[in-house]
Amino acid sequence: MSLIDSLVVFAVSLAIGTLGIYTGAKLVTGEDDFSYALLTALIGGLVWSIAGFFLGWIPLLGPLLAFLIWLGFINARYEGGLFSAILISVIAWFTVIIIFYILGAFNLASFGAIGIPGI
Repeated sequence: MSLIDSLVVFAVSLAIGTLGIYTGAKLVTGEDDFSYALLTALIGGLVWSIAGFFLGWIPLLGPLLAFLIWLGFINARYEGGLFSAILISVIAWFTVIIIFYILGAFNLASFGAIGIPGI
């Protein structure tokens, strides 16, 4: 994969992850700031990656801890408490799944989004 290809994959993945977080935040908290969701997706992806790097080796517990750290980050970024962060995460996850399902039906993308764990 060339550098250009990698940058396109990164940009598309970030855009889709951002859309997922934006949708979740908009529905749960009413937050209507796409650039805030973009920054959340970008930093959230880094948080997830770093936590996964340091904790991912622990069987079963490592990925769960990495997810909880990412969820804590979402909780810190958006108002409403932990329950709102969980709802934002679930809505973001489903939004991204739907987008990838649609793109996959046209052979335009495979599953993987920056800022959304497990995708």
